[in-house]
Amino acid sequence: MSEIQNSAHLAITQQLRTPVRIYRRFKIKKLKVLMVNKLYYPVIGGVENHVRDLANGLFSQIDVKVLVANTSFQTVEEKIDGVEVHKVANLGTFKSTPLAPTFPCWLRKLKSDIYHFHFPYPFGEFSYLLAKPSGKLVITYHSDIIRQKFLLSLYNPFLRAFLKRADKILVSSPNMIEHSPFLNRVKEKCVVVPFGIDTERFEFTEEVSNKAGDIRNRYGDRIVLFVGRLIYYKGVEYLVRAMKAVDGQLLLVGEGPLKDDLKELALSLGIEDRVHLIGEVTDDALPAYYHACDVFVLPSVARSEAFGLVQLEAHACGKPVVSTNLTTGVPYANLDGVTGIIVPPCSTEALFGAINKLLDDEVLRKKYGMNGKERVRKEFTKELMAERILKIYEELLV
Repeated sequence: MSEIQNSAHLAITQQLRTPVRIYRRFKIKKLKVLMVNKLYYPVIGGVENHVRDLANGLFSQIDVKVLVANTSFQTVEEKIDGVEVHKVANLGTFKSTPLAPTFPCWLRKLKSDIYHFHFPYPFGEFSYLLAKPSGKLVITYHSDIIRQKFLLSLYNPFLRAFLKRADKILVSSPNMIEHSPFLNRVKEKCVVVPFGIDTERFEFTEEVSNKAGDIRNRYGDRIVLFVGRLIYYKGVEYLVRAMKAVDGQLLLVGEGPLKDDLKELALSLGIEDRVHLIGEVTDDALPAYYHACDVFVLPSVARSEAFGLVQLEAHACGKPVVSTNLTTGVPYANLDGVTGIIVPPCSTEALFGAINKLLDDEVLRKKYGMNGKERVRKEFTKELMAERILKIYEELLV
């Protein structure tokens, strides 16, 4: 077939497909999905960011609404980025769980074709079992409940009943299915849908370049970066201890209950001049920190770290990652010897060995960084995530 004939063939094929696309979009417009989570933007967190990205990604194609608890005892209905968000009055928080007493009523009121829950939110899941709304149930299983073992023993029957009701359970990596004591019993319902991020947000623009330059001027070369909550399962204390044997600067971006303890630890090790607790930074400022660093480290020590989206953010900026070999999605997001280095959890020696190896080898740093950037763009964009989930919705309603 000549080049002209080939072009004509493609044009005709395109015309034939167009009505199919229009019809498909018309059908999708009628699909109603209710996203259910603990909280929503402007509350910032890994799950909250994921729900917002997913709702925004689906908004133009389906009728998507969000149901969450408010941060106060007041029910608020508002539009955020064009998405209708219902924030239900909250009595308070118990063990990280907002208590929103009218949640079951709202689940009945906001009738949907699909109810998409983001687990864990025990009060939300109990509300679903109480309300029994009609419609398909999709669950994104973000992580196991790890620490509250006594409460988990009480909640266990409700959790199993909730998972049994699910039509599909979405997980971020195969590791979650294999190692979760709850998912193993319902693995036939589980589908791997990797998390995705907004890669455009991490582009190396002139503004980001200037901000990154300011950071490097302030802290010097050989910058090691951590981004996240300063809480037990992040394992930041092991990273601080590792810096004793690293010739470089550590920037800790984030807040949390361990902030003062980490400051005292750095002081006791005599490295307080090389460990910098930055605190929270704005969404606009964060990309500059990734671009300014040489190595990103996620030293998590418990299964509460189910995936580690920050690894993808670092990869999107072309940075190598050092993370730990947990039985979750963490080593799935960061491939050992490809996009970074995986070390055993709770090992100071392994951490400083990996960090030093990358700081001392510019060629290896760039190789892993570029591999990570390419992998994120192929596998972990928010657009691809939304496309995969939309396909699951459609298949459930066929």
